[in-house]
Amino acid sequence: MYDCFSMNNCYVGYLNHERSHEHNVILLCPGVFSALSCIHAGFSAKLYHIRVMSLFCLFSVRNATFNLGSDVNLTCSNRTWNTTMFVVWNINLTNPPKVCRIAFDFGGPLVDTCRDGKSLQNTSRGQSYLHIPNLSNDDVGIYGCESVYQGGNEVHMINMDITVPPRLSAWLESEGEKMVAVCWAERAKPAANISWSQAGSIVETPLEDGGFFSVESRLELLEGADTENLTCVIDHPYWREQQILQPALKRGRIPWITIITIVSVFVLLGGVLFYVQKKVVMRYYQQSDGSETKTAPTEEMEEVEPYASYVQRVNSLYNSSAVMFT
Repeated sequence: MYDCFSMNNCYVGYLNHERSHEHNVILLCPGVFSALSCIHAGFSAKLYHIRVMSLFCLFSVRNATFNLGSDVNLTCSNRTWNTTMFVVWNINLTNPPKVCRIAFDFGGPLVDTCRDGKSLQNTSRGQSYLHIPNLSNDDVGIYGCESVYQGGNEVHMINMDITVPPRLSAWLESEGEKMVAVCWAERAKPAANISWSQAGSIVETPLEDGGFFSVESRLELLEGADTENLTCVIDHPYWREQQILQPALKRGRIPWITIITIVSVFVLLGGVLFYVQKKVVMRYYQQSDGSETKTAPTEEMEEVEPYASYVQRVNSLYNSSAVMFT
């Protein structure tokens, strides 16, 4: 079915594919400046797949999502530099907020106010594209591109987002007399989908933090359930295949008071050991000093002992001569 109507001085072609349930909207505008008002009118009417065409401009809006860490090439136009006059990328980043510009004028200097690794490059045919290496959450935002060529120009708005896989963990814990299996998919984009291989009462809690989504799924196991064959299954667009985890028994988290007590005991033991070691060393040095003091007189006695034990001997020959003369 094809309908035509007028909206804010824009001639709109509305094509409805009943089988695919897709809506394509073509806005025919008289010039470049009225194209923006046509796009605004299209958004107001909740027409999201929009393309504006005129004799002078081609305007399109599209969404693009890429995996975290991938290298991305965004194309503004399929025209080559043989007919292109200049290309301008106006980038509005969201995490953190930042506005920058990358532009190239044929025969002129390159303008780059982003300075974060993004660059204008060319294919072997001479077609220009914006290269974004190692895509991260900092690159999420709106990328507006304008390409001016001989005979007209193209303006494209690309809402770019990333796909981030979740960090996964699973465990078993007891709640009173009940056994509960927990499956945790943390900081993903978009949120992950969790399912279980066994039946039971399931409570799922979604959380959002800075544009990232976490999901906790808690399964209350039935009495006599086989925990050895219990698994949780995680689906996410980042992966081509499902991720399967088997929960392991978890005794529970150590409370902070227990951690503080253990640390305090270790510190106290360390202080006691240091004090005892210091006392032993001091006693050793004291004993060494005392032994040196006691042995000093003995050494002096040994030095004078040959003189002290000297016994004067009388020569009997001289004594007998003296007797004879007297």
